[in-house]
Amino acid sequence: MTKTQKAEIIETLSGEFKTAQSVIFCDYKGLSVSELESLRNIAREKEAKVQVVKNTLATISLKNAELTGIELNDTNILVWGEDSVATSKVVSDFAKDNEKFVIKSAYVDREVADAAKVEAFAKLPGREELLAMLAATWMAPVANFTIGLDALRQKKEEEAA
Repeated sequence: MTKTQKAEIIETLSGEFKTAQSVIFCDYKGLSVSELESLRNIAREKEAKVQVVKNTLATISLKNAELTGIELNDTNILVWGEDSVATSKVVSDFAKDNEKFVIKSAYVDREVADAAKVEAFAKLPGREELLAMLAATWMAPVANFTIGLDALRQKKEEEAA
């Protein structure tokens, strides 16, 4: 890899990490190419990105994005995205299905986190689920009001008959 290629990777990753709400580091040793492709496909659906990067390049990129506190060693695959919950779910679900895929550490909401915190974020409801809950909460009074009006109408009709 030439110096210009390394500089391009660092520049690209630095920009990505500055906007990412979470960056998760996982060990992927022993996974096949098809398994890694399935991880990429799952991540793409959740608007997360996956890349295997040399530790030195990743460290420089993280430092440029003002993310410090994690030392990278061994093999790492990086998964990052703008939605911390969705990114955590991608990694957590994939780790459940693939025992060789291990969550090491992460930056969640730009703070250092361990695997347990990533798992906790994965259990939270996603954006769409929260919006559905909010809509149901807003609609409950209207639904109850219409049910009450219908019951009142039926009572009045019974009294009139």
